[in-house]
Amino acid sequence: MITRRAFNYQVAAAGLALAAEVPTTDAGSLAVRPPPGYHLVWHDEFSRDGRPDPRNWNYEHGFVRNRELQWYQPENAFCRDGRLIIEARRQTVRNPNYQPGSPQWQLNRKYAYYTSAALTTHGKHSWKYGIFAMRGRIDIRQGLWPAWWTLGVSKPWPACGEIDIMEYYAGHINANVAWQAPNGSAHWKSKFTELSTFHDPRWAQQFHLWVMHWEPTYIRLYLDGHLYNHVDLHHTQDAHYHHYNPFHHPVYMILNLAVGSAGGNPAHTHFPGYFEVDYVRVYQRRR
Repeated sequence: MITRRAFNYQVAAAGLALAAEVPTTDAGSLAVRPPPGYHLVWHDEFSRDGRPDPRNWNYEHGFVRNRELQWYQPENAFCRDGRLIIEARRQTVRNPNYQPGSPQWQLNRKYAYYTSAALTTHGKHSWKYGIFAMRGRIDIRQGLWPAWWTLGVSKPWPACGEIDIMEYYAGHINANVAWQAPNGSAHWKSKFTELSTFHDPRWAQQFHLWVMHWEPTYIRLYLDGHLYNHVDLHHTQDAHYHHYNPFHHPVYMILNLAVGSAGGNPAHTHFPGYFEVDYVRVYQRRR
């Protein structure tokens, strides 16, 4: 019999109460109770073994961004025992788009020596405002770069806006928000927290709760009930698009596990690596 303990996350700064009942084993789910006036509008509990629900997810393919080392392919994402598992592998894959001598890094690599997966709701689901919650366990070893993040459905990056609700690399947990600066580059408001400050040697073996509370006037990012970043949306207008504010428009989400680049050199890391997700949920105010 699994014993349970109840606890409440009280986040006064956002008026956000997260109530949860967590089993003493990692296998149990974490239930989020949103504030009054919110209701669940979308979720994936990953409760059926096999491929992720195609009604919810598309996939990125090949070499995509940041000169990362992995080749993205759907085969590296699967559901098992009530979790989504994104698996990074040391695996050689021929690049079918290879062009010798091309100046583009996606084309001048003949092979990828790592594979992984990136799932996205782009083209299937998007949201404007709300409470976004993800319970997951991340691999913090050298060379791995797990993330749960959003991009706007319109405008090129960085004008579309980016919200990194969960990002980890090089020993840091990151909570970032980016939009376009007057010179056309990305303006970042970032919070980098060294994992060592948690003083918990078992942190990486445990599941944790990441939450975004997004309202018309602010974005607040939380980890296990603690506020890590706050952005005032009065200051995120883009002068290039007639004061377009990307955070007043819908976004889609991405779950991915990258290899290399900011994650560091994976040469001496034992593979496979994993990003495990218990659930993803979106709550919005009742109209």
